[in-house]
Amino acid sequence: MIISKTPYRISFFGGGSDYPEWYMENGGKVISTTIDKHIYISARYLPPFFKHKYRIVWSKLETVKNIKDINHNAIREMLKLFKINDGLEIHYDGDLPARSGIGSSSVFVVGLINLLRAYIGKNIEKKSLAKESIYFEQKILKEVVGSQDQIAASFGGFNKISFKKNGNFTVKSLSTKKKTLKKLNKNLLLIYTGIERNAHDIAKTYVNKLQSSKKNNILRILSYVDECEAILKRNDLDDFGRLLHESWLDKKDLNSSVTNNKIEEIYNFAMKKGATGGKVLGAGGGGFILFYVPYQYQKRFIKSFKNFKRLINIPFNFNNEGSSIIFNNKKMGN
Repeated sequence: MIISKTPYRISFFGGGSDYPEWYMENGGKVISTTIDKHIYISARYLPPFFKHKYRIVWSKLETVKNIKDINHNAIREMLKLFKINDGLEIHYDGDLPARSGIGSSSVFVVGLINLLRAYIGKNIEKKSLAKESIYFEQKILKEVVGSQDQIAASFGGFNKISFKKNGNFTVKSLSTKKKTLKKLNKNLLLIYTGIERNAHDIAKTYVNKLQSSKKNNILRILSYVDECEAILKRNDLDDFGRLLHESWLDKKDLNSSVTNNKIEEIYNFAMKKGATGGKVLGAGGGGFILFYVPYQYQKRFIKSFKNFKRLINIPFNFNNEGSSIIFNNKKMGN
């Protein structure tokens, strides 16, 4: 059996500039961090005496004889790509729900590529893992997704990711004092709204407009990346909330689909109860909302939300580890 462990991410600033439709013409940059919540994927050789050749366990249970009959798109297409002829049992478990803006689809792809590469005995370094994952999602699955989540999940850490016009990218670990990041972490709350959405469906409503009517929105969103760096350097963390709020306003202007009446109700209530800023994570439309709330006010802030059904506060910590193989005892025919 082989098990991969891959972190979810929180994207702070620059989202939208990581779509190839934008950065191949203009370049782009984002600031994000991985957190101590993960997707675990396991694979084991399945002996030939079963009636099925593949057993896939996710939100469904699939037992099939042929790869083409697998319903899970990413697993089906990746098994084709890797040309693995062994019978396999693959299990997927996540600490957080899918379709929630935390990067789960890309995190899954990164973890699965890492897993299957280990299975065939061809381990992969972080940059290649990120590149393969981006190519797989955008070119093979043909999903309308950006390129930051795959990189964040592959590398891990609190980073500035810069995208070049030629398609390359660089990852810079922000040289911020540990106590600054620790304080920032304490002042952030991750709230699950219980609203599921599909990032692909939301993104495709505005990605083609990035070079035209939405260009000024992306340019403003990009400016927040440099301002965030400056805030972290001068340890002026209360300004971080204000920047999140301004970024959220631009994100809504970029695409009205990122919000709805329920999200607006939650967000506006939070701003009245002590948050100085926040944003819906990922493509928007539901999932998680990140709020900046000074730590000394958080207990009262969380208590004030008791009348909102389904809202869940998810404690988390920043994490420096990217996708890894945490268990590997595969032998021939095992």
